[in-house]
Amino acid sequence: MKFEKVISKTVVIPVENIDTDQIIPARYLKAISKDGLGEGLFRDWRYNADGTPKADFPLNNPEAAGAQILVAGDNFGCGSSREHAPWALTQNGFRAVISTSFADIFRGNALKNGLLPVIVPADFHAELLKNPGAVVEIDLASQTVKLAGGKSAEFPIDAFSKRCLLDGVDELGYMLQQEAAIAAYEAAHPAAVNTAA
Repeated sequence: MKFEKVISKTVVIPVENIDTDQIIPARYLKAISKDGLGEGLFRDWRYNADGTPKADFPLNNPEAAGAQILVAGDNFGCGSSREHAPWALTQNGFRAVISTSFADIFRGNALKNGLLPVIVPADFHAELLKNPGAVVEIDLASQTVKLAGGKSAEFPIDAFSKRCLLDGVDELGYMLQQEAAIAAYEAAHPAAVNTAA
């Protein structure tokens, strides 16, 4: 799915160092499909042992329904390198996570799976943490995040990941987009004949 601009209310989980085992518990790692992983998102934080929702968890608030932007504490996605973490977030409807920093492996996995990790300055982040449910606009083309009041911040992203997200493709999809150019190159450069005998 192409990522151009997302305008959405936010869900705020103001916890630092949220690790991938909290995002999606290890018991869900047996899945080889993304289907159904949304129900495991923050499973141990969202639900009691008997399976009933915890009323005080942000995702269980009716106001959170339909939110596409998660605002989390510093160092989001630390811990083990499970690709299931961004899968669970996207299966739950999230298109972006905003924080002051992300664990490197999580960040890479997110970008490869259509989830935009947005790094913002501490003061901008603090304002988001204080205003759960605020409507935020994320514009990938201009690499900006805007609040309803007009305040904005730029965020970094590497050019290749940005291109893939804008086009709605993964790395393989990007290569397939270059098929005509690859064929033209191969036609112009015939394979060298092996003369060694």
